Order: sequence, then structure tokens, then C-alpha cells
Amino acid sequence: MRGNPERNPMSICNICPRACKIERKRSASDRGTVGYCASGMLPVISRAALHHWEEPCIAGTRGAGTVFFAGCNLSCVYCQNYEISEMRKGIEVSVDRLKEIYQELIRQGAHNIDLVTPTHYTHAIFQSLRDPLPVPVVYNCGGYESVHTVAFLRNKVQCWLPDLKYMDSKASKRYSDAPDYFEKASAAIEQMFRQTGPYEIGPDGILKKGVLIRHLILPGQVEDTKRIMEYIAETFAPGDVLFSLMRQYIPYRRASEFPEINRRITDEEYEECESYMEDLGITDGYVQAKESSDKAFIPIFDGTGVLESAHEGLDQK
Repeated sequence: MRGNPERNPMSICNICPRACKIERKRSASDRGTVGYCASGMLPVISRAALHHWEEPCIAGTRGAGTVFFAGCNLSCVYCQNYEISEMRKGIEVSVDRLKEIYQELIRQGAHNIDLVTPTHYTHAIFQSLRDPLPVPVVYNCGGYESVHTVAFLRNKVQCWLPDLKYMDSKASKRYSDAPDYFEKASAAIEQMFRQTGPYEIGPDGILKKGVLIRHLILPGQVEDTKRIMEYIAETFAPGDVLFSLMRQYIPYRRASEFPEINRRITDEEYEECESYMEDLGITDGYVQAKESSDKAFIPIFDGTGVLESAHEGLDQK
């Protein structure tokens, strides 16, 4: 995995569990092949700005320095960020520009650099982090990661923020086209923990290192949520990892095609999951208020902070 991503160092792409094994083209504008993520090697970014809606230990008082990457290695039918995950709305940048974006966010007061859906641009991100940053790097991903890619980023990423979406393979296939999701995500998360050790929060309340696992409750999937929390309680000791039980699901994008998830979760569903979380002794982490399931919390993907000069609008890639 060495080399300059702008010269397409990879003969066969196996960054994520899809293992497409194709030679990805350098730029979205080049002729050539792409894999499941439908992305070239150079990063496409839709927004780079301070973000105040992450967990308190990530967002803090000044905000996370969030870089939203376009494209994704999952195809979640309910994705709230489908404009960028599926439509890949964004602006392509060089590795040097990506490094500049980090510094601009840090100068704005960012507590960390929060890389959102970064997996398919791993090589460019590795290059952009050759020089250590003065703030933690947060790898904010869907959880569908390869152990070898997590290991590749050792010493580059201090804080891992993976989803753990499903244990049920039927649900992960139906809603995210990934029947092996839990197998791959759980192995990757355990590797993340081996690299960071128990989480550490600084005196300012900001996560300095460690793993924060997110789980979004889906309508009608309470039993799967319980099984995921059982896995976390059995695998990690108190003080090892943080856990965020999320209720912000909104029936978005193609959810209307799946009647069983074409609604918000009920108060009863969330309360049942929260109570089970307490029964399991999972106390290191976060729960969400009902108000979190509001479209107002979805960022505007308008190219903010991506371009070097005055805003020129988004390109469609």
C-alpha cells in the first residue's frame, strides 16, 4: 500500500471487504475502471467545516473538523447522506489540498479532524497524514472495514468512530447489500481496539484516543439491536470502548420501498433498547434525545470549505 495515490499505486483494490480486485482509475474524470464504491483514487469532498452534531466527546464546544467524503462501500437504502454516498456529489481534490483543509479546520478551532466515510480513499488519506497533526484524527466510518486496512492506518488514526449496524445477515443484505457485514465489522472493530487500547478522554472532555461504536436503531429491529449490545458487553470490559445508542433514524432515500422500515422508531422501541443497554451494564457512552430524528441535523453538502478560492459550486462526479 505504498506510493503516491495520485499515480494510482494500487494494481488491485482490496481496501474494503468488497475486495473488487480491479485497478481503480486515478481521477473521477479519467477513463478507466471503478469498483463498488464507484470512485477514483483522488478524494472527492462535499463539505469541510466545523460540525457540532457528533457525540459530545467528538464535537466538544468548538466542533469537530469534519471532512465529508463522497462515495461509500455500502448501499444503505435509508442513507441520510445519499446525495454524497450514492450520487457522489462533491469536488475532487489533491492530497496536498486535503492536507491544507486539515490545517484550515484546525485554525478555525477544530478539536479534531473527523474523516467521514473515508474508507475508499484510504491511500490518499494515508499520504495526507504522513506528518502528524496537533489534534486527534477521527476515522468516522460505516464499520464495513477490512482488518488489514485498519492495521495499515495504525499510528495515523487515534480515534475510531465505526458504526455497528447489524448482526442479522438478512437485514444487512436487505438494507445495505452486505450479508457478511457483522463478520467484517466486528473483526475490524476488534482490530481498532487492539491498536488504541481503552479510550481516553482529556480534561477538556474530548476523546484523545480509543473506539466509539455507534448503533442506529432501525424500526422493527429491536432484537437485533439487543444482540449487538450483548456482543459489545461480552467482548469489551467497562472502560474499554464507548457506545452510542442512536435514535435519529428517518425514513429517507429508498426506505419507502421497504414498508417495515418506512417509519421512525417509536418511543417504546427506543426505551426498550435503552433499558436493555442499562441491564447489560453498558454505561460508557451516549443515548439520544427524540429530537435528534430531524432532517435539520443533516448537513448541507454545498462544497463549503473544499475549494482553495471563493466558492464556485459543486461538480457532479
